[in-house]
This record gives sequence, C-alpha cells and structure tokens, in this order.
Amino acid sequence: MSHVFPRHCHTEFPIAVGGDGCYLIDDSGKRYFDGSGGAAVSCLGHSNERVRDAIKTQVDKLAFAHTGFFSSEPAEQLADLLIQHAPGSLERVYFVSGGSEAVESAIKLARQYFVERGEPQRKHLIARRQSYHGNTLGALAVGGNAWRREQFSPLLVDVSHIAPCYEYAERNSDESLEAYGLRTARELEDEILRLGTDSVMAFLAEPVVGATLGAVTAVDGYFKEVRRICDKYGVLLILDEVMCGMGRTGHLFACDADDIAPDILCIAKGLGAGYQPIGAMLCTSAIYDAIASGSGFFQHGHTYLGHPVAAAAAHAVLTEMIENQWVDKVSERAEFLQSRLQAHFGQHPNVGDIRGRGFFWGLEFVDDRESKTPFDSDMKLAAKLKKAAFAEGLVCYPMPGTRDGKVGDHILLAPPFIASDDELEDALKRLVVAVDKTI
Repeated sequence: MSHVFPRHCHTEFPIAVGGDGCYLIDDSGKRYFDGSGGAAVSCLGHSNERVRDAIKTQVDKLAFAHTGFFSSEPAEQLADLLIQHAPGSLERVYFVSGGSEAVESAIKLARQYFVERGEPQRKHLIARRQSYHGNTLGALAVGGNAWRREQFSPLLVDVSHIAPCYEYAERNSDESLEAYGLRTARELEDEILRLGTDSVMAFLAEPVVGATLGAVTAVDGYFKEVRRICDKYGVLLILDEVMCGMGRTGHLFACDADDIAPDILCIAKGLGAGYQPIGAMLCTSAIYDAIASGSGFFQHGHTYLGHPVAAAAAHAVLTEMIENQWVDKVSERAEFLQSRLQAHFGQHPNVGDIRGRGFFWGLEFVDDRESKTPFDSDMKLAAKLKKAAFAEGLVCYPMPGTRDGKVGDHILLAPPFIASDDELEDALKRLVVAVDKTI
C-alpha cells in the first residue's frame, strides 16, 4: 500500500522511473510522449545534459543559503539574464518555488506598493472569468474558474471577475474582431469605475489562457487597450505567464506577442523546465523604488526564496534556450504543428476550435460544431480523453469546464521544444486514436 497522498484517491498511477528526451518511462518499460510537458513544464525534455550538470555542480558548491542572510551567485546571474531579456522597464526579480507563490507575491507587492505610496484605499483586484492563477488561497481567489473556487469560496477574498477575451465562444456573430476586443477590454474600465477610480490596485491576466480555457489567445488590440486603461487609472497590470511564458508561445515572454509590457510579471514552469521547482516575480524599477525608499522591506517571504540549486538549474535552462535559439525554433515550427493539428482535427465533427501560439495549442470539443454546443458534463469527456490518450502512450492535458467552469471540454498540448517533426506527428496520431475511441 502506498503512503503517498495522490491527486486522485481512486486512480492508481504507474511509477515513472526514467526520462529520455521527449519521453517518460514507467516501471514496466512503457514509453509515453510528454505531449503537454506535464503542465507545460518540461520544455527541454527530460534528459538535458547542460541542466543536469549545472545542478550537480551547484550541489557540490552550495546547496542552500537562506535569503535572510545571503544572496547567491546563481540567483544573481539568473536575475541578470532574465532582466537582460525582459520587456518594458522590468528591473527586479523575486525568486520563489512555483507559479502560485509568484502570483501570491505579485498580489502582496501590488498592495504594499500603494500603501508605501500613501494610497491605502487601493485594495481591489480585478481578474477574468475562466482564468487560472494558482491554488494557494490568494491565487485561487484571483482565479476565475468556478469549479476550482466553489468549495473554498468562504475562505477567499473578494475579487472582481470580468469577461475573458474568448472569441470562439463569446464574440457576437455580427461583431468584428477589433470591435469584440475593444468591447471586452472596456469591461475593465467599467469595473474600475464601478469600484471607484482610486480604489483598484491591479488587474491580473494570462496573455494566453492555459489550463482553464485551453490556449486562448487574445484578439489583436485587446491587451493594448487593457494597458491604456490601466495607465489611465493608475492601476498596476500584472501578467501571469506561469504557463505561457519562457518560450512556450514562441516568445521568451508571452506579452511580447501583444507588444505590451506589464508592471509585474509572474513566471515559473518553463523557467526550471521541471529540473527544479522555481518561479519568479518580476517588477518595474518604479515599484521596487517605492518599497526601497519607503519601509525598505517587502513584508513577504518563503523559506526557499532564491534557492541556489533551483536558480542554477533555471540559469542553465535559460542559457540553453538562448544559445540554441529554442524560442526562435518554436516560433518557426509553430506553423507545422498548427498545420498538422488542422490536418488531423480540422474537419472532425466534434472539434469546434483549434487555437494557440507557438508550442501551446488547445482543441475544444463540442457536441455540435454549428451551434458550438458543448457535450453534457455528465459524459466526463475530458477524463475519458486523458485516460484513452495515456493508454496510447501520450501525456496530454484535458480539462472540463471550458465554457464556465462546469460545461465544455478541451485538450491542451504543450510538447517539448526539442520534439522532432516525426515525434510530433506520431503524438498527434496517438491523439487521433484516443479521440476516436472516446467520441
């Protein structure tokens, strides 16, 4: 009997014993193509020599030094490299152990920033329906997924949620893409006006919505209008790139595709590529300076901030991406992946939408393509798709509740950047078999 508390109490998982490039290997020797990188994590696959060597070298030099007493060379070097490539005026990096911690840090920094500036009345957060920002209570509160929030709602702080930019399901039939984007973005302004123009501290959004919508990109112009509205009312723009950042969408920072820069940015997952648990919050010099010239102390912290081994691994990951131009390769090869998805699923009667960017794609399943009607939630389609794909040796990321947290199903694909065309094609063929067996 296992003493591990699993994610699902009534599912027995195979034991993973090895990783080879794009594949995971269980204790029976079966190989699984990691078509979602776990949860968009394993961007460099499972056996990158540079990253493994960096971890071993750092463990031999220094395993841990608490940031209440020391900084470390790996943390300093990683921060320098991130800021060298970061958008806008992002200037400082706060290292944590994962995405939820990065979002928690961003929320608390936004609040302290306004307190330090003498604007303690700014307390409201605005986010979007069907967003996902993590599972700690603060991150869960700002997330907009009804199913994840429901049983914990009495514990969550009050956060406003406006519409996502979800063109497939929410654009009016007589509405242009530009008009839809502007209308949706201006829900932010309406909510700021409703709450009070001097009471909102931040708006938080994913540039490409991952887990809960399935690689939904915003229409052109949406985020530029969001940036304009935030600037108009002095509201901080926090972008959550935990899943979509670090090259996943064909840009090192996902917001570069929308030609904007945030005030605070959260990254994780692909930053460590699965080799070590690490995340980071980046902020502008203006935000940092407000703290530095005020109390001088960010009232927040975790034990493993700036962990030297995690930072060394992430520095090796980022160096690997830059020196071998993996982000450019993802951008260049996105057309191939999209074309093969269209070839296999573009005419499927139950695939309503294929969307995404780079190596980050979603397939939304519907009962009827014409009306875009989702399957009945009682079918538990996403769970069945996950099980069928896994049986075919494919790890993918199906999720239910696409439309509103209750109905709708999608599959998220986020393969390793190192996957060859043949490996991608083979993975999609496995997915075809799984879909055909399920629907």
